[in-house]
Amino acid sequence: MSRRAKWTLGLAIVVVAVGGMMALSAAKKSGRATEVRLETVAPRDLVAAVTASGKIEAETKVDISADITGRITEIAVKEGDLVKKGQFLLQIDPAQYLSVVSRLEGQVAQTEASLAQARTNRDQAQRTRDRNLSIQKTNAELISRESVEQAVQSFDVADANFKASQAGVDQARAALAEARSNLAKTRLMAPIDGRVVRLAVEEGEVAVPGTFSRETGLLMTVADLSVVLAKVQVDETDVVRLHLNDSVSVSIDAFPDTTFVGRVTKISNSAKLSQAGSASGGSADRAVDFDVEITLDHPPAGIRPDLSATSRIVTDTRKQQLSIPIIALTVRQHEDVPNEVKSGAGAPVGPGTAAEKKAKEREGVFVVKNGVAMFRPVKVGIAGDEHFEVIDGLKAGDTVVAGPYQSVRDMKDSTKVKAAPDPKAGTQIVKKP
Repeated sequence: MSRRAKWTLGLAIVVVAVGGMMALSAAKKSGRATEVRLETVAPRDLVAAVTASGKIEAETKVDISADITGRITEIAVKEGDLVKKGQFLLQIDPAQYLSVVSRLEGQVAQTEASLAQARTNRDQAQRTRDRNLSIQKTNAELISRESVEQAVQSFDVADANFKASQAGVDQARAALAEARSNLAKTRLMAPIDGRVVRLAVEEGEVAVPGTFSRETGLLMTVADLSVVLAKVQVDETDVVRLHLNDSVSVSIDAFPDTTFVGRVTKISNSAKLSQAGSASGGSADRAVDFDVEITLDHPPAGIRPDLSATSRIVTDTRKQQLSIPIIALTVRQHEDVPNEVKSGAGAPVGPGTAAEKKAKEREGVFVVKNGVAMFRPVKVGIAGDEHFEVIDGLKAGDTVVAGPYQSVRDMKDSTKVKAAPDPKAGTQIVKKP
């Protein structure tokens, strides 16, 4: 055998040996069981809930705004004060409005005097007309026709003057009533019983009507805190699960050690659109939320509007219902459905549409029996905090793979598994001698 042939034979032997070792290693690795968390299907109490955040508001609150322009000369309350309906709150300088009232009172008196004179002239003209008409009726030769016509015409003019004077009096009285109303608006009273939760002005500032901006004319806000609401925003995917009178637990950041009980009293029928930037920083997406009002049963004494609140709205409950961990549920293509769709007899076979592929997917879990995990389709119901309700596909006592997430996601049928050590139990450290 030549030297070259010997080298070739030796290299072939090495390659075969290495390949055999790799194959043996792969075989050993393929037979190694995957460590996973296992959990037994068992009955549990489940509570389905929707969590939403928002803020505290009073059921009844009134924003007190200025209807006239004027300098604020007196503020009789402070922010946080309790007030009664009709209590004096704020004074706007009434000087210019008093002068307008005085001027219009004089104008009303003048027009009323003119009206009295016009009434007298009309009555005199009426008597003259009636007398001339009576004489003409008795004996037409005793009075000229021209005198009768002049008397009738004089009465018509006097009556028109009287009506004009009456309209002038009505107009002057209306202007006086408006001026008195403006004067009354310089003195603001509490519209309801409540607490001054916002005082937006100080003495010396000029109050202006909020014609174009609500904030511009706002002077103060009085809120009735006898009924307190938590107004939260619920996502469109969750709002359909809510119902009036659903039980709610509310956490208020200002009261960290207490949870308050309430109930859903209003669910908005229209969405509240808000701009939310996309994750890529590109175009903005629409986040669609619905306002939901929750009435607190026993609000704390120190509560105030605009406090941050988080609510947990209970939408459904189940007592001792079979359940599985949420992390155990996964999706696989159902093997009973062909992976290809035939368009007809003898026609070429091609892949299905996206909708058809999605229709083949089934929700299910990996059930472990004799150390082997097999995918089994299941039908689930409501979702609790950590578990799904099982409606069909499993029975009590079945063991399912409950994690880790990556293992459940990548697992195939017939995978060998074993229970991972419980991290809560800890590990025993053995010291070397």
